[in-house]
Parts: sequence; structure tokens; C-alpha cells
Amino acid sequence: MPPPPLDAPHLRDLGLRYVGKYATSAAKLKRYLERKLWERGWSGEGAAPVAEIVEKFVGLGYIDDRAFGESRARGLVAKGFGSRRIGQDLNAAGIEKGLAGEISEKADGRTVAEAFARRRRFGPYDPGGFDPDRHRKQVAAMMRAGHDYATVRAVLKGDPSEEEFPED
Repeated sequence: MPPPPLDAPHLRDLGLRYVGKYATSAAKLKRYLERKLWERGWSGEGAAPVAEIVEKFVGLGYIDDRAFGESRARGLVAKGFGSRRIGQDLNAAGIEKGLAGEISEKADGRTVAEAFARRRRFGPYDPGGFDPDRHRKQVAAMMRAGHDYATVRAVLKGDPSEEEFPED
């Protein structure tokens, strides 16, 4: 037997349970509630109060897009992803474009790229030495991870970073 259609209190409870269980953005909560309405239907009067529920949760502080985005970005930086990839992830999570750009630009591209190369044993950290075919694959992997080509090229060549040798 299918579950009964939702009404306003049940929809609010579903949203509250979702927010309590998962770190989320306002857009992700809205998509979740809309999906539940699509699956179960609506038995309340008028239109379903999805936007009102999301606004109320944001107002109560249950949802904070900035905190969610910064947390997500820290996790991606720890994995070695670049600012482009972080921005894509935040946009997919429904974070506003301006806020996503602001958060993703905080990632230090060179340091993150070096950490990615070290962890994956690319470029100067490759114990097997230089192989042209493997080098092409390493460049592609770093580009997919969201690093710009100039940074990828410098890291894989083993060029010292500006921090190590400051200019006088």
C-alpha cells in the first residue's frame, strides 16, 4: 500500500528530519521536498508550502548556505581539488553563483595542486620517472580535478613555488 499523500505538518516534519540528518543547502532541501511531493502527492489545501518551509528553516538557522559551501570546499581542498571543480560542486549543490565563486576562490591553487600531485604520485613525486604517456594522463587527471593548466604544468615540471623562493 502506498504511503498517504502529504499535508503541511507532514511535509514540514520530512524537511526537519532531512535537515537534522544531512548537511544541506536551501536548494537541496527544496529539491528534496519537491521530490517527496511528486512521489506521494499533496492532500493539503492550495499549493504545497515548500518555499515557506525552506525560508523558515533558513530564518531559524537550520540551513546556512555559506557554512555548507565552506565546509564542502574544505573537504574538496583536502582531496586536492582546484577552485574550478569546487565551484562546479557548489553550483550543483544549489549555492548561489556569486557565493560559490567567492568560496571557491579562497582555495590556494598551487598548494592544493602540489598536495594532489604528491598524494597521487604525479610529476616530481612519481617514483617511475618521466614517461610521456603517463605524463599526459597525469595532466588530464589534474585538469579534471579543477586545476588550471599553468599550475598543472608548473607542478608537474617540479618548478619551485613562489613561497619557497621569494623574489627580492
